[in-house]
Amino acid sequence: MSIRFENVGIAVRDLEEAISFFTALGLGVVGRDEVSGEWADTTVGLDGNHAKIAMLQTPDGDGRIELFEYLHPDAIETDPTLPNEIGMHRVAFSVDDLDQALAIAAQHGCHPLRGVADFQGVYRLTYLRGPSGIIVMLAEDLTRK
Repeated sequence: MSIRFENVGIAVRDLEEAISFFTALGLGVVGRDEVSGEWADTTVGLDGNHAKIAMLQTPDGDGRIELFEYLHPDAIETDPTLPNEIGMHRVAFSVDDLDQALAIAAQHGCHPLRGVADFQGVYRLTYLRGPSGIIVMLAEDLTRK
């Protein structure tokens, strides 16, 4: 059996806001759709599942994020995930210029949780809250300069 990574799915409260944020960081929209029906109910495990979706991809084509905004059933608001909670809680990106990425994120009202860290002169990295409270890690590899 072979296996390969496909994507990470993230439910958001506002699909357009999330698309705007991630495309500003450099991801491209691969496709958009609205999904519903028996196949969607079966796949997701929710009766009456109806959502707007968008697939985004990194410029190198290796990473994808599927964003979805539920139209039915209603989305459930929760407290933002904390970095030490069990379960999936962040999406990480390598960037060529962390300062530029942070300036772009700030234009969307997104700022580091605490600041920018230097990991042994190898990486500059930070966590920030993106749209819908998504934790986004941005890392700049200092060895590539």
